[in-house]
Amino acid sequence: MDFHVSLNGRNDLSGQIYRQIRAAILDGRLRSGERLPPTRELARRLEVSRNTVGVVYDRLTGEGFLDSKVGAGTYVCELAGRNTTVREFAGNEGEHQASGAATDDPRQRKPSSRQALRPRPGWDDIPAPPAPTAEPAYDFRAGIPDARLFPFESWRRLMSRELRPSAVRAAMYGEPAGHAGLRAAIAHHLEISRAVQADADDIVITNGTQQAIDLIGRVLLEPGDCVAVEEPGYPPPRLLLQSLGARVVPVPVDAEGLVVDAIPDEARLVYVSPSHQFPLGMPMSLSRRIALLSWAERRGAAVIEDDYDSEFRLGGRPLETLKSLDTGERVLYVGTFSKTMLPTLRLGFLLTPPSLRRALRAAKYVSDWHASLPAQVALAHFIDEGLFARHIRKMRNEYQARHRRIIELLAQPDGWLRPIPSATGIHLSALFPDAGTPEAPDMRALIQRSRAVGVAVYPLSRFYAGEPDRAGLVLGYGAIPLERIDEGLRLLRHGLG
Repeated sequence: MDFHVSLNGRNDLSGQIYRQIRAAILDGRLRSGERLPPTRELARRLEVSRNTVGVVYDRLTGEGFLDSKVGAGTYVCELAGRNTTVREFAGNEGEHQASGAATDDPRQRKPSSRQALRPRPGWDDIPAPPAPTAEPAYDFRAGIPDARLFPFESWRRLMSRELRPSAVRAAMYGEPAGHAGLRAAIAHHLEISRAVQADADDIVITNGTQQAIDLIGRVLLEPGDCVAVEEPGYPPPRLLLQSLGARVVPVPVDAEGLVVDAIPDEARLVYVSPSHQFPLGMPMSLSRRIALLSWAERRGAAVIEDDYDSEFRLGGRPLETLKSLDTGERVLYVGTFSKTMLPTLRLGFLLTPPSLRRALRAAKYVSDWHASLPAQVALAHFIDEGLFARHIRKMRNEYQARHRRIIELLAQPDGWLRPIPSATGIHLSALFPDAGTPEAPDMRALIQRSRAVGVAVYPLSRFYAGEPDRAGLVLGYGAIPLERIDEGLRLLRHGLG
């Protein structure tokens, strides 16, 4: 273990080293079984004599903190009550502290309240990310693809090729906009699958959708600028734009999508998911799309089109993207591979108007330079070799069967949930018929009872910035196998009481 020790002056060197190692053991920074540096190595690093370090090790060994093994080194012993504070174990050191001597470890010095650093006020309103939980038996959470369908062998082959010594680029910094081969592959994919005229030079590879929106906000927004988002909608972009200092205004969604007439006149940016509104699921009508583009043109505003899962078109005619209808270069088209591949890859992209190309590349450069280069190159080959299209077809067929089964079960005579028509993606929303009445279910109690029996699902209220105007559930079917849907919905229905 390359353990850090900070020495203050040249007085009582062995005492300083002793107290810092001992404190690190007691507060858990040095864990049981970890190996300390040899006395010669630590003495060389601290520029002290080897005997000074040896005295410290001998003292800690005698007190039961360390265990020396001939030929193996010095290790931290297992201690009972590891949560006991250093002060309680201080012993004779308490007298040393009481005498007025300052602590040797700067990390133990607590600043006064006047010295404490504080974030900008806006960060107090940003909720902490949820802690990871165990995988539920019946997983209806939205936005999670089925990792069991992922072609791991093909992906491993492509990644292994990029991590060989012969792949010199693996040790080099890359282009901030992303690997040229991946940008070209994405541009071709968009032209074929989404009828979007895409130039590879106008594509920036990002670490997922969130970073794409972050880059756009950095380039276009000043603090206090007005941004319109869907209500209900996907919370992370709303919170991200809020964290950048924007004034975020939720705009209602109806059966045709975002209500354009409700967008504030002063809005500089509008965030929408027109192909599959998140979370309600309906597509934005053609007339509403044209109205939104006309509004943006008149106001000189920009529109972020989040096309997060349109590859999974489960039925009906393909929909025109906002980008394909945009003649005024107002739309920034954002896509992700988190739903089609794996969320852990953290790869996405944005298609920018030429006027913003340079600024967005610069924003990517100062943000994190570039996404993982081996993964980018592997994904380019994955697309070019036809593996991506084959994978999409396989997933689409599986998700279509799951979607169909949920619709069939919700069509039962009791009508406990009314699904909102949707033909895209890996989730659907369903409303309670009694929403807004005294018979409406207690959503908090329903979610808690469902979790207790292994069912994970999101309430629709989770996706509102303000007070929800309807009650329902968002049923994801990306992570739940077809054979578990019946039992999962039965348990969910039972949770209503």
